[in-house]
Amino acid sequence: MYVFLIIQCFYFPTELFRILETRDREVGRAKVIKTGIKQSTVATYRAKLNGFFRWLKDREYIASNPFDSMKYVRPMYEDLRWLSKEEVEKIMSAIVGMKYSNPFLLRRNVLIMYILLFCGLRRGELVGLQLRDIDLERKMLVVRGETSKSKMDRVIPMNNTLCEHLNRYLGDRKKLNLKNPYLLVSDHLDMGLGVSGLKHLVLVLRKKTGVTFHLHRMRHTFAVNFIRQNPDIYKLRQLMGHKDIRMTAMYLRCLPLSEMRGNVECLSIDNLM
Repeated sequence: MYVFLIIQCFYFPTELFRILETRDREVGRAKVIKTGIKQSTVATYRAKLNGFFRWLKDREYIASNPFDSMKYVRPMYEDLRWLSKEEVEKIMSAIVGMKYSNPFLLRRNVLIMYILLFCGLRRGELVGLQLRDIDLERKMLVVRGETSKSKMDRVIPMNNTLCEHLNRYLGDRKKLNLKNPYLLVSDHLDMGLGVSGLKHLVLVLRKKTGVTFHLHRMRHTFAVNFIRQNPDIYKLRQLMGHKDIRMTAMYLRCLPLSEMRGNVECLSIDNLM
């Protein structure tokens, strides 16, 4: 199937998109049948293929780039990627209401959510955190490049709420005399919490709350709420560890109209430049 699509793309690019927009596909664990693909997916495919065909034309492998004559349709992003306050509260309530073999695990799970919501870490960055990466005195958290998708070190300031939870967690951890270098420990307290452990926690919380989410939605939630309080995308880019600010902008593509109302209301003839 994929070989056929590649051949179609090379000789008949427009035919490729016709096939993608009319074929049926299975979506999700329930394998719901949907027809076609989203406009955002079309835009992504077109952008990547256009670059490839431009490369072919520049090296004179082909006479012309077929995408030059194809109209670009800018997609409308309406799917909300962040979690609402109500959804976050449901998740936190479910964490508190879970049964634990050790009360320390409740403290750990609460801390996980606060780090994700207030620091915007990626999944790999979260499980890669070590005790040496936490500086409570200066209220800083270090993401090492070796654990990050961007391969860059970055320092994230921590707010007082997160520091309070970290203080309590580290105090309880010290009482348990745990020697593991990783900040977050596994359910058995014998090693660092891994990706599989995080996935299991998310599945349990999804079942208990009915909230369809994955850990990356926490990163979207951080980005949207940061920009609401601090309308500086350059600061957000640095905090999220993006090399390209266009990637940061992708996290803000679905801001609701209500978030822009106040900015528009501030405009007047009197305060024009």
